[in-house]
Amino acid sequence: MNTVRKILNVALKSVAYLLVAFTVFMTVFTVVTVTTVDRNDRSIFGVKFYIVQTDSMSKSDLNADLDVHFNAGDIVIIANVADSRALEAGQIIAFMSTNSESYGETVTHMIREVKKTEDGKVLGYVTYGTNTGVDDEALVEPEYVLGAYAGKLPGVGVFFAFVKSTPGYIVCILVPFVLLIVYNFINVIRLFRRYKREQMAAMQAEREAIEAERAENQRIMQELLALKAQLDKKSGEGTSSAEPASEATSTETTDEN
Repeated sequence: MNTVRKILNVALKSVAYLLVAFTVFMTVFTVVTVTTVDRNDRSIFGVKFYIVQTDSMSKSDLNADLDVHFNAGDIVIIANVADSRALEAGQIIAFMSTNSESYGETVTHMIREVKKTEDGKVLGYVTYGTNTGVDDEALVEPEYVLGAYAGKLPGVGVFFAFVKSTPGYIVCILVPFVLLIVYNFINVIRLFRRYKREQMAAMQAEREAIEAERAENQRIMQELLALKAQLDKKSGEGTSSAEPASEATSTETTDEN
C-alpha cells in the first residue's frame, strides 16, 4: 500500500512539473507569437514571420516547375533586405498591399517584372501569385517592401493562429494555469492535513508521556509508602520486644530485695 502511494505521489509530482513547464513554455510562446508574428514593426535577428492566409502561392499546374510553394496555414520567414530597390524578377517578397481588395494587408508574392524609369531608377515591382498567374492590381513601390522570402514553417501558422485566438488562449494558457492553481491548492490542503495529523500525533505522544510519567511517579510513591510501612512495622516490633525485657529485669530486682 505504501509503495502504491509513493508511486502515485511521484506520478502526481511529475504531472505537476510537466504542467508547470508546459504553462511557462506556452506563456512565453504566446507572448513571442503575439509580439512578433504578423507584425511589420517587429523582427527577430533581422527576420519577420507571417501566417499565410491564402493559397495564392500553393503548388499547382501553373507553378509546378518552381522551387518555392507555400499554403494557407504555413508561416513564411521574411528576411530584411539591405536595399529594397535592388530586388530582381523571380524573387519572392513580402509587402504592404495597396490593392483595393487587400489594402494594408501583408502579401507574399513573386516579382514578375521590375519597372524602371529611363534612367534606371526603380519605380516598383509587378508581383503575382504563382498559383493563379494573375498580376496584382497595384505596383509594389520599394518603400512598401517588407523583406524577401527566406523559408517557411509548414502548417505551423495554424497553431500560431489558434494560440493567438481566444479559444487558444483559454486552452493553452488559462486552463493549464487553473489546473496548476487547483493542484497547488490541493497540495496545500494535503500539507495542512499532514501538519494537523503530525501535530495531533505529537500532542498524543506528549499526553501519553505525561500519563506514563504520572503512572511511574504513582508507582514510585506506592513503593515508598510500602517501604515506609515495612520500616514502621519493624520499628514497632523492636519496641515491643524491648518493653517486656525491661519488665522482667524490674521483677527480678524486686524479688531479691
